[in-house]
Amino acid sequence: MMKRLFPLVALAMLAGCVSFGSEPPPFLMALNADEQIAGGSDRSAAMGQAITIRRPEVPQKLITNRLPVQTGETTIAYLTDALWVDTPNELLRALFSEVVAARTGRIVLDPATYSADPGTVINGQLHEFGLDARSNETVIVYDATITDENGVRTRRFEQRERVFSQDAQSVAQALNRAANRMAVEFSDWITG
Repeated sequence: MMKRLFPLVALAMLAGCVSFGSEPPPFLMALNADEQIAGGSDRSAAMGQAITIRRPEVPQKLITNRLPVQTGETTIAYLTDALWVDTPNELLRALFSEVVAARTGRIVLDPATYSADPGTVINGQLHEFGLDARSNETVIVYDATITDENGVRTRRFEQRERVFSQDAQSVAQALNRAANRMAVEFSDWITG
């Protein structure tokens, strides 16, 4: 009898230890473009006139939907309860695409859907997209490379935004403001 009861008792004890994931955060964070394309607007472009903004390459610390915090010269942590709806490089690419299309009137293609003619192609590297706890600033550092019929040109963009509270909502709002400022600067550089 004891041999039959032992597995059931062990299973019942183990059931109290098993967890199928952590509690979800109270909300997910996203970037929102300050300048957007008006609904119902038609756009067209001649061959070579479209813009394709590719998803930026990122270091290992940004291959996640968590928000990195630089805590020291060589140490990184992740902000508690701070989760993006997507990875930072995809969020920034989508924001840039929306702002560039709204400000320039040009067609901005999603690299996953464009056909044979991507037009002007923009590649990049997103080096920083998080919080520097030492200075209480959000930091975005992005290197862009444009390749078109005129050749190649590059530029580094950097935006910082002061935060007064190191919580998920405050940091996300600061990053959104910084990303929108960078998108305007980026848009002006593309057309300049």
